[in-house]
Amino acid sequence: MSKKVLVIAAHPDDELLGCGGAVALHTKNGDEVTSIIVCEGDSLRYDDISSQHQSQIFQAAEVLGVKDVRSLKFPDQKLETVILTDLIQPILDIIREVKPQIVYCQYGGDVNRDHKILFEAILVATRPTEEFIETVYAFDTVSSTEWGYPRNFVPDTWIDITSTLETKLEAMSKYETELRDYPHPRSLKALEYKAYAAGNECLMEAAECFMTIRKTIRNGKPY
Repeated sequence: MSKKVLVIAAHPDDELLGCGGAVALHTKNGDEVTSIIVCEGDSLRYDDISSQHQSQIFQAAEVLGVKDVRSLKFPDQKLETVILTDLIQPILDIIREVKPQIVYCQYGGDVNRDHKILFEAILVATRPTEEFIETVYAFDTVSSTEWGYPRNFVPDTWIDITSTLETKLEAMSKYETELRDYPHPRSLKALEYKAYAAGNECLMEAAECFMTIRKTIRNGKPY
């Protein structure tokens, strides 16, 4: 049976860096994927390319097979100025509309403050009161998770993305404003190497790894 999947990311390209390969697997398998990009991603880093940046979100989503993208356009790098309930509510509204079984989200220990605040909001929006949610996974965002301190992202789930790694890299190539030259972690070559390294940890060719935030098994077998 197909699943409903929700990806919640702070900035354009976070959704791809963290779980692009897994998302491509979901769409390939016929699952319905909705992607929420919380911040507009332009205000502090770019002055005159907002429309270009927004178009990159949809170009990348198209490559991954994601047809439902919601851009909330909160201010970039300013989530600390937003009342937390004002951040939670639009996310919760989409969760109750979509009713996802699987949620992928930012990790709260990243160096980026927007990621930390968004994670707090997601913990509230995905509480067990939303009984249709089965699993919440936090993903590893390169150039943010590994640059945080203490470095306490400890994955417990590895997803084999060998068959979708090229799709992930193609989608990332659409984010021209976010790509960097190797050996920066957001270069295509570094992303490829990272997938290989993660895969090798569990005898796979390429993988993405996740931390399970909550897994709920209702009226079923415990496996």
